[in-house]
Amino acid sequence: MASGGGAAARMDPEVATELVRKGATLLLLDVPQRTLFGIDTQMFSVGPKFKGMKMVPPGAHFVYYCSPNRHGNEFAPTVGFFLTTHQSEVIVRKWDVQEERLIKLSEEEDIRYSEAVRHFEFDDQLGPYNLDSYGDWKQLSDYLSPNVIERLEPIGGEITIAWESSWMDKAPQSDMERRLVEQLREGKFAKNAPVQSGRRGCYYTSIPASVKHKDISGGDLTALNLDKTSLLETILAKNYEGQEDLFLGELQFAFIAFMMGQSLEAFMQWKALVSLLLSCSDAVLC
Repeated sequence: MASGGGAAARMDPEVATELVRKGATLLLLDVPQRTLFGIDTQMFSVGPKFKGMKMVPPGAHFVYYCSPNRHGNEFAPTVGFFLTTHQSEVIVRKWDVQEERLIKLSEEEDIRYSEAVRHFEFDDQLGPYNLDSYGDWKQLSDYLSPNVIERLEPIGGEITIAWESSWMDKAPQSDMERRLVEQLREGKFAKNAPVQSGRRGCYYTSIPASVKHKDISGGDLTALNLDKTSLLETILAKNYEGQEDLFLGELQFAFIAFMMGQSLEAFMQWKALVSLLLSCSDAVLC
């Protein structure tokens, strides 16, 4: 794993031990060497001793990774998932060689490994969360509540462009996007992706590209499309229970899933939300 840890590297041992006890731990077993692993704004290349992260602050986080080929010069599409950690919590995942992704363990194994973490049996194989960069992450995710994550995350929680080709068939596409879809369909990662029931995509709110009304004049309809404040207010009331924080949470969720998780679906949703906001002249945007 890449060296670093920021403040943790300069920290008094007693203070560091207390942070390990109070912070969450992400135990990741059998992750292949040279895998690109990230949490929030931090990303590393996995080394031979890597077993996860410690000192993870409580709250919302985004974990993402790219598995390498045998030569380490090509990588599968990014797979990511949101999680909400709590004080002293241990989250355990194990690498599945066949599916090339992190999976949950049985309850019995989870308890056993969690106890081992609490007894510091993996401590020297856990990289410290870089607390120096935590402020940057908080600015990106301050509206990412557990409610927002539960509303939006896909079945199974995993977000990856490798499972978005069926969604992209229905979305407006440029020539480049169509070529990307074909590459995904022919790629090893997409072919080996496990089949699960239900939809793959996130449960994003549908944002109309334009306002459509049959019973108003052409001039009024044009005005509604030039200033979409009324559309924003309708969407907030109908889809977000009138809570602006849920809207902003979805905006952050989509941005993070696109920037860190490289999800095209997330990019399209983020673009739709931003376009709506920028089309509102009368709305009070703080």
